[in-house]
Amino acid sequence: MKLLVAAHASELTAFEADIPGFDVLLTGVGKIPAAFALTRALCQGEYDEIVVVGTAGAIDDAVEGGIYDIAAAIQHDVKGLDGTFGEHVSLPPRVDTGHDGLIIATGDHFVDDAETVALIRGLGARLVDMESYALIWVAQQFGVPIRVLRAVSDRAQDGATEVWDVVVERCSHQLRAELRTRYGV
Repeated sequence: MKLLVAAHASELTAFEADIPGFDVLLTGVGKIPAAFALTRALCQGEYDEIVVVGTAGAIDDAVEGGIYDIAAAIQHDVKGLDGTFGEHVSLPPRVDTGHDGLIIATGDHFVDDAETVALIRGLGARLVDMESYALIWVAQQFGVPIRVLRAVSDRAQDGATEVWDVVVERCSHQLRAELRTRYGV
């Protein structure tokens, strides 16, 4: 059995309630709700793979719209003891999925301004979201393989929050089509 994970109900608009071979988990938005929900699910059931679907903001102009595999996640809203941006006091600076793809920067706020984008881009990420780092880290703690698929919803610039509300349904349909292609369901 696989576990299909999304943060926000809108990201699952195009998905049926029952998908053969998958349980569905809606975590809530942000790192803490994501970590809590996935930990609880993995304590209650056994899964051979976690498949995360959702949206992300593109912070690299070369990243077009579409669906992207995530290779690794970093955190953009933390600082180490020495003040180093993007490093947590006790968590690894980067968590890897084991798949080829893009690096995503995770943080607990919706990125929607050019100044923040420039700062995050300096960490080497090409996308931003609010859950990937936490989900990948939890999956690693349980030893469960994880695949993260992100649909580009916006450019993480001024007005991105309004754009997200408009395009999330389109992104959901793209993600559902990708799941059919990759998993045959």
